[in-house]
Amino acid sequence: MDINIPEVHAELVAVFTRYEDALVHNRIDVLDELFWPSPHTVRYGVAENLVGIEAIRAFRAARPAVGLARTLANTVITTYGRDCGTAMTEFHRKGSIRTGRQSQTWVRLPEGWRVVAAHVSLMAD
Repeated sequence: MDINIPEVHAELVAVFTRYEDALVHNRIDVLDELFWPSPHTVRYGVAENLVGIEAIRAFRAARPAVGLARTLANTVITTYGRDCGTAMTEFHRKGSIRTGRQSQTWVRLPEGWRVVAAHVSLMAD
């Protein structure tokens, strides 16, 4: 298996960047587009366990309509072959001293790269 084929890696970096922009600007339509619309999609958050795209959509719809001001650090994006990859990053939210962690598993589907599993957590102070 080839790791980080340059053009595939560049594709996943671009889609991850698009996801991050949508997250910080609360572009729910883009966030929804980038998650696999399946009952098998999982997103474990800081205070919620969401199984299935409908649970993820309901969570996003219930959040305040504001973006998340944050900065990223130590982002590692790795592709495995041409159709699978992971994105791992640390983040710091404005006004918080806690370090957050985000991991995503991406798969290239017929409609493009989609998150099939995600996890967000905060480290203790």
